[in-house]
Amino acid sequence: MKQDPTRNAAYTVDCDDYVHVVEFNPFESGDSGNLIAYGGNNYVVIGTCTFQEEETDIEGIQYKTLRTFHHGIRVDGIAWSPETRLDSLPVVIKFCTSAIDMKIRLFTSDLQDKNEYKVLEGHSDFINGLAFDPKEGREIASVSDDHTCRIWNLEGAQTAHFVLHSPGMSVCWHPEENFKLMVAEKNGTIRFYDLLAQQAILSLESEQIPLMSAHWCLKNTFKVGAVAGNDWIIWDITRSSYPQETRPVHMDRAYLFRWSTISENLFATTGYPGKMTSQLQIHHLGHTQPVLTGSVAVGSGLSWHRTLPLCAIGGDHKLLFWVTEI
Repeated sequence: MKQDPTRNAAYTVDCDDYVHVVEFNPFESGDSGNLIAYGGNNYVVIGTCTFQEEETDIEGIQYKTLRTFHHGIRVDGIAWSPETRLDSLPVVIKFCTSAIDMKIRLFTSDLQDKNEYKVLEGHSDFINGLAFDPKEGREIASVSDDHTCRIWNLEGAQTAHFVLHSPGMSVCWHPEENFKLMVAEKNGTIRFYDLLAQQAILSLESEQIPLMSAHWCLKNTFKVGAVAGNDWIIWDITRSSYPQETRPVHMDRAYLFRWSTISENLFATTGYPGKMTSQLQIHHLGHTQPVLTGSVAVGSGLSWHRTLPLCAIGGDHKLLFWVTEI
């Protein structure tokens, strides 16, 4: 729980396992602490963290583990449900995971006696992205190397199924209009689907491949960002299906792209994991160079805090947090 200037991370938290994925809860869960989930080789850990940027009487970061869920297999993806509440009785913790066995697990807990999970099966290859519908949390979308996007209800039944032209890499729901879904494919195509009509309504094209990650900007839903090849790419869907701006950033291929939740001009990218020094870069559209470059020996996962210009990455038995100025 200390400042860590040697690696550029503002704060670190020690973990019992290698951290493959980390996700701040993006929804208001009714508690002063910020819920965070991270996944290792066998476990999912749910905790809260509060930062000195929020509360002046805290030095650095205050982290507390709420519960560790046995997962039995490496965790590759985590998505929070908007039904998660810390200010209700009983407490509701709800999230889902993707794993290397091509299954989705839906966890529900009250942090007391109720700890359940349901397995959602149907994908025939690696799952690259998953997300809850952000309004009600009644459906989960997932995309996979099996060239499909699937929509599931909480009982585990598939309610929709879209055939893709290449592996599905990322999936995002529109924050307000629950029937709109964005799906990014490895071949550089990003499609927007109308779930009521069950068909594509718009597409964007990247001039670079492979597209590894894409994200819908929640502060301005006309903006979409992605990483493909060594570059980050930004589209304005009101102007063109081709990118507005492209810039090379990671020498060893770019891996993840995430918009900040508080600014439509702030986003982060990471380089490919497993290289000697995975790079985290934080970018601002008003600056030609990254506004922050962090280095971590091996890093994986990338998530922005809900209300602060702060992002987290997982690492070797560590969570690492970087803070930037807007």
